[in-house]
Amino acid sequence: MSEKYTAAVITVSDKCSSGEREDTSGPAIAEMAENEGWDVVYRATVPDEMELIKAELIKCCDELKISMVLTTGGTGFARRDITPEATLAVIERETRGIPEAMRAESMKITPRGCLSRSAAGIRGGSLIINLPGSRKAATENLAAVIEPLKHGMDMLSSEGSANCAAT
Repeated sequence: MSEKYTAAVITVSDKCSSGEREDTSGPAIAEMAENEGWDVVYRATVPDEMELIKAELIKCCDELKISMVLTTGGTGFARRDITPEATLAVIERETRGIPEAMRAESMKITPRGCLSRSAAGIRGGSLIINLPGSRKAATENLAAVIEPLKHGMDMLSSEGSANCAAT
């Protein structure tokens, strides 16, 4: 990563937002991002509500101009798991390879990895990535993609076309 980029972590969980459960995945992925050189400048917890999730994503991308927005939670099959739908509603361009890579790595650990509905995409100059809600799965998924994200952020923040073929 040629410069230090900013990151946000948004935990999407009815139970964490109401104080019924301690958030363990949010702090874990924030620590991972910081250890990889990201500056985590924003943290939030919201319930599994479409408009609240969308509002947080838009705030991080449009108002705060955060480079990478990581969500944790709401990517499963439960009726209230709507984080991917909220993400798809606010992004301008999908980045399908990121969740594909995360699911591929998860499948090496558990056959349930195929059940993740995570999405990822770009809004303006920000990249949004959905991670699972469990600490273990969230950190495994982020570990699967954190290294190439540095190059992706360099490309996203560049003026004009990225010079990927120069090396």
